[in-house]
Amino acid sequence: MTHKQQEPWKDMMTEVRTGRMSRRAFIAKTAALGISTGAAITLLEACGGAGGSAGSGPVTLTIWDYSNPPGAGYLKLLADYPKVKLNVKIQRTAIPFADLKQKIIQGAAARQLPDILIIDNPDHQAFSSMGILADLTSQISSWGQGKEYITGPWTSTTWKNKNYGIPNNSNCLALYYNVDMLKKAGVNPPKNWDELHDAAKKLTTKGVYGLSMSLVQSEEGAFQFLPFLWEAGADLNSLDSPEATTALQYLVDLTKERLLSMDSLNWTQQDAMTQWTAGKSALCINGPWNLPAARSNAKFNWDVVPLPQGKQAASILGGENWAITATSQHQAEAWEFIKWTQEQSVLKNYLLGNGTLPSRIDLGKDSAFIQDPKQAVFVNALTTARPRAYGPNYPKISNYVQQAFQAAISGQQSPSAALQAASQSVKPLLPS
Repeated sequence: MTHKQQEPWKDMMTEVRTGRMSRRAFIAKTAALGISTGAAITLLEACGGAGGSAGSGPVTLTIWDYSNPPGAGYLKLLADYPKVKLNVKIQRTAIPFADLKQKIIQGAAARQLPDILIIDNPDHQAFSSMGILADLTSQISSWGQGKEYITGPWTSTTWKNKNYGIPNNSNCLALYYNVDMLKKAGVNPPKNWDELHDAAKKLTTKGVYGLSMSLVQSEEGAFQFLPFLWEAGADLNSLDSPEATTALQYLVDLTKERLLSMDSLNWTQQDAMTQWTAGKSALCINGPWNLPAARSNAKFNWDVVPLPQGKQAASILGGENWAITATSQHQAEAWEFIKWTQEQSVLKNYLLGNGTLPSRIDLGKDSAFIQDPKQAVFVNALTTARPRAYGPNYPKISNYVQQAFQAAISGQQSPSAALQAASQSVKPLLPS
């Protein structure tokens, strides 16, 4: 093979490995370079059959996720695909959420990653910038369905104008409330911060806190704190502002007045929900993934309303994304699987089975997701929920924010001092 033949051949092999070029197209293009069909096939086989291109024999797609326990919809999704693609098997590994980021980074260094990842959407840009995820821009462009997604979830899968995944599901936060407790106390569902404070005060009784939420030092705590920051009129680039201090002071006051338990510093979102379903809190900030738990475990009348607003209204975009690893030898098959998961009937059954919400605009209008008034509160909030799209340094940024609200609520620092310290660390990490 001549030097002139080698360079375009390498580029074409990369396209075949990533599923952007078929074996047939490869053979046709190599023929134009003067390479025989036999030699082209030999090259494909020598390089692993083009990363498992379609029709190359049985393939096992490996997936890492942090679903524990996994939803019924997810398990059915994984079980159904091998019935659709008879030459594909699915091998799933569940990794605890707290360990997943480090596991992915270690796997990338050792080139021991799975084919597919399900990752928390605020981490997507960080992994994209590190070269861990496959660039799917060409495949997604050919697919042509990117415009069907809500802007926030879709943005979370992009980095520097390139696509590195597809939204898996979306969620946000709202306020669950115990209808019976509110009625007994003569309280209406709160619509703003003043009403939330007053309601929590009237609803707090012996053995019952007015409010439960998660302020644990993890992304779960940050997920619940950030809406307060935004509703106060602040953002991560203004943690040293009076508005940011107002947001944190509000939460400090709730705990000082024992309207919100200090245990919230250790509660996950599931813990906060368990407090509410057990009747130990009257109000609970939580997400739609806990609607099934509320239906099963709450032995009282209950409902859901949007988050009470401060200076402005806000909710936060949560959810997971699909991604293919850059080291996968089966990128073509992995992309076909992800495309299949986005077919409307498949996606609808998956989401409903998991109690999660669609990131697709068209599916969000489906009556199955809005006929339940409680679920409709979350669906409506999704259209304006804010993503945590703060660039590849977001995981580090979030850690500083977590340290700040933990220090202030535990009484180690004043809200202003805690946020000033966080701001000094966060500002250099924000995108310029």
